[in-house]
Amino acid sequence: MATILITGATSGLGRYVAFELVRCGHVVLVHGRDAGRTERLAGELRAEGDAEAFVADLASLAQVRELAGRVAEAHPGLDVLVNNAGVGFGVPGADRELSADGHELRLAVNYLAPVVLTRALVPVLRANAPARIVNVGSAGQEPLDIEDPEFSRGYDGVSAYCRSKFALAAHTFALAGELDGTGVSVNVLHPATYMDTAMVREADVTPWSTVADGAAGVLDLATRDLGSGRYFDGTSPARAHEAAYDPGVRKRLAAVTDQLLGV
Repeated sequence: MATILITGATSGLGRYVAFELVRCGHVVLVHGRDAGRTERLAGELRAEGDAEAFVADLASLAQVRELAGRVAEAHPGLDVLVNNAGVGFGVPGADRELSADGHELRLAVNYLAPVVLTRALVPVLRANAPARIVNVGSAGQEPLDIEDPEFSRGYDGVSAYCRSKFALAAHTFALAGELDGTGVSVNVLHPATYMDTAMVREADVTPWSTVADGAAGVLDLATRDLGSGRYFDGTSPARAHEAAYDPGVRKRLAAVTDQLLGV
């Protein structure tokens, strides 16, 4: 059985996936931003199996790094990382928001946080190969403006979300190349369209699908060997935005990412 970290596990898709995994006998590490909700979830999961709570605000990169350190120390046998946490479109017409570090919020939580968390945990995952990284993306993808990655001009919440998910897909494909031969796979998926989640309802969108619909693809990638550097729509192999496969685009994205992270 695997030891699996799921970010953004206190509601919606993450919560559903956590229960499915713990019932299968996996050790499930659940992350949340709110200490009370995260501890309650871990308590509910422990009634079914082995679980532990980890609290961090992914809008703070310092807290992301601390989270990685705590997980690595407490669970050196970590096998699977599921980067599920995310910020949605926001309320229609909402203004641009900033993270604790001053980054555009959707870019910070949906992209920079999983990049930082993954980089910090790759040594642990490599030590436990075969291991897996699952990035929960979206079919909504729009190339990041390399000249204005923080979306300071003409901001739109839907576009900000789609840009962050494009960046996550392109990063996934680049990282798969870097990890080739290490036994650590990394894939990205669109779980399901407009699942019944707080994120979707906040955007004033009528849900089309359930979190159970979305969970199937996440569970597949977390527990089965399905290759690496791939994009899935639910459980089906699919194609991400074509620009995400462009080596030039990925190289420019990597450079701007390191710049934003102060690497």
